[in-house]
Amino acid sequence: MEFGTGLFVLLGFAALLFLTTQLPASGVKFGGAKAGYRVTAEFDNIGDLKVGSPVSMSGVRVGEVSNIRFDSKDYKAVVTLRIDPQYNQIPDDSFASIETQGLLGGKYIGISPGGQDTYLKDGSRIDQTQSAIVLENLINKFFANYASKGSDAQSTETQSSKVEPRK
Repeated sequence: MEFGTGLFVLLGFAALLFLTTQLPASGVKFGGAKAGYRVTAEFDNIGDLKVGSPVSMSGVRVGEVSNIRFDSKDYKAVVTLRIDPQYNQIPDDSFASIETQGLLGGKYIGISPGGQDTYLKDGSRIDQTQSAIVLENLINKFFANYASKGSDAQSTETQSSKVEPRK
């Protein structure tokens, strides 16, 4: 009985150690830097995009987010993408948007290809971007709009009840 309990606890610690080395904790992964070229994109709002989030084209993972910083001059988030070296023919007029995996899933960067014959290279910048759609903001706008329509109807009823009939 004691041997079984000890073995169970030991396996639990082994599983915990394995998970801590495999899951990105604040964007840090063991195993060193990966090959590829770096591209930057600026966004007004990145939502909950994190370092290590995937970068994909047509549903295929082509890289990952390697760095996120705030530009205090433009008040934008600057996201650095590491693109795998085999995907070296992405047009330089491509479009980057922050997408959501599923309804409430994590964020990732989706790249839609442009039509230029010149390609992104190390140090390039993606100029055309679309920020994350934050679900909470949409819900707040919906309820604010709904509440204002309700208060408009109420004020119309109040005004019509104050009108006195002619004699």
